[in-house]
Amino acid sequence: MSKPRIAIPVPTSFDLEYNERSWPNYAEAVQRSGGEPVAIPLDDVAKAADLAKSCDGVLLPGSGADVDPAKFGQERNPNAANPDPAREQVDQLLLETAEQQSKPVLAICFGTQMLNVWRGGSLTQHLAEAPVKHRQKGVVLAHAAEVAPDSLLASAAGLRQPAEMFHVEHSGGDGHNRISVNSSHHQAIAAAGKGLKVVAQSPDDGVIEAVEDATGEQFLLGVQWHPERTYDESRESKAIFDRFVAEARNRRAKS
Repeated sequence: MSKPRIAIPVPTSFDLEYNERSWPNYAEAVQRSGGEPVAIPLDDVAKAADLAKSCDGVLLPGSGADVDPAKFGQERNPNAANPDPAREQVDQLLLETAEQQSKPVLAICFGTQMLNVWRGGSLTQHLAEAPVKHRQKGVVLAHAAEVAPDSLLASAAGLRQPAEMFHVEHSGGDGHNRISVNSSHHQAIAAAGKGLKVVAQSPDDGVIEAVEDATGEQFLLGVQWHPERTYDESRESKAIFDRFVAEARNRRAKS
């Protein structure tokens, strides 16, 4: 069987250096987990639509932009980066195609925020730097995240296994596993969108770290951290990509 094709949009329409630095990280993680990464252009909507239909899964990457706050009814915060309408248009196209065709979706950082806004949710446009500093570029273990038991995230990350797994710090009395994640963002989900449930939060400030489809009918997972950057260092990161690509492979086999 051929490898499942994973649609990954070019991260930005305005920063070639950022694109050349970041897109290959997502592509390599997909490849190492058994998938075929497919670059989705931002400057040709018709081509993007054709490629989206041909792919078996969607990965929404990070970006140097911030989601247009007009989409969730707010004025732009002075600390917010400029929006990227071309990237937002392609993300929406990919999300709509994935929903219509029941394709698995993995959203990361900006991609998670875009997913949430597409579902009608809102964002916090600029996070305080205390008690948790959420923008720590290049730091492998930035802060903790508590993951809800019996969630898709817990299953995908292998957290139903014993808590002594790499980077799992403890399993509390409520069954939540506390894992260490990297962190490179200054915005986050404020209110979850329709049909999304919160499945991970920072225990020290309550910032939402992950959401997923509340119905369980679609593999739809958004994480605020960057598992593609810690594929080698974190078993959870590798496990998330392995599960995502496996879901795309299963869908390809059924279709």
